[in-house]
Amino acid sequence: MPVKSREILLAARPDGEPVESDFRLVPTELPDPEPGQVLVRNLVMSVDPYMRGRMNDVPSYVPPWQLGEPVDGGAVGEVIASAAPELPVGSLVLHGLGWREHALLPAAQARRLEPLEGLSSSRYLGVLGMPGLTAYAGLFEVGAFQPGDAVFVSGAAGAVGSLVGQFARLRGAGRVVGSAGSADKVRYLTEELSFDAAFDYHDGPVRTLLREAAPDGIDVYFDNVGGEHLEAAIGAFRLRGRAALCGAISSYNDTEPAPGPRNLALAIGKRLTLRGFLVGDHGQLRDEFAGAVRGWLRSGKLVARETVTIGLDNAVPAFIGMLRGANTGKMVVRLADDPAGA
Repeated sequence: MPVKSREILLAARPDGEPVESDFRLVPTELPDPEPGQVLVRNLVMSVDPYMRGRMNDVPSYVPPWQLGEPVDGGAVGEVIASAAPELPVGSLVLHGLGWREHALLPAAQARRLEPLEGLSSSRYLGVLGMPGLTAYAGLFEVGAFQPGDAVFVSGAAGAVGSLVGQFARLRGAGRVVGSAGSADKVRYLTEELSFDAAFDYHDGPVRTLLREAAPDGIDVYFDNVGGEHLEAAIGAFRLRGRAALCGAISSYNDTEPAPGPRNLALAIGKRLTLRGFLVGDHGQLRDEFAGAVRGWLRSGKLVARETVTIGLDNAVPAFIGMLRGANTGKMVVRLADDPAGA
């Protein structure tokens, strides 16, 4: 029988910061699965910084969302109807058709998941998913972290940054420093995540705040913010410092190109490595990453906070809030009760 559902469309392309009217929530109806397809009831969906770029009709590493069409992103759901033997009814799956209450898709585009004992399935969108692998690959492979390194993380209270700092600490960093956007987040970093130091970037020039937090300099910079933070990190680097360039959220809503770091010439004498990366290029690390992170979670050594919004009606405010820094840890939108009960 057809299933009545709802989904979110892209209604307009933003000029600067997105607003709620850039999206539209509409009813839809989905048919029974055809051979090779599954119908999924979405339990939880992700909102992520990279999605801001998909609102623009420009060439990028991921295709833009199309006007008048449903938007998409990571989601975890339960198969409620199946015409694919490999994914029977009741299977828990990860797939790319979020921003809707139900999804009809080929079974080949869904990955079967094992329920996490005592944990919400949303962990597959955060610490055990794309943000977690991003943090792991960026720090250890791109940033070439070594025990004893001093590590600086911008946007350190977010989904990726909060994990980068903890991964560094768990692997023997000499010092871990983070920046965040509020006093509460600074306390979260130092008191709950055991960063050695943290600062609110609103409190003064980042270069000054970083110098106070890491007076002996840094070896690795994990960049989620760009702009002033990247410039400050270049100035603070020791010889042969490495930057893993993950994101530049400070410029995502800019309507004019942001200027580059004014001190980039320092990269020559310091022999710096500034390397951009995409998590999709590091899939070979997935098993190693999953084994390490599951162990840290089970032992209680790793904190993975979530900011949870309830209901598809609130998905757009959650997305806009995430871009403004309203989240601590991973921002997710819960769409239905999780059979795991966590």
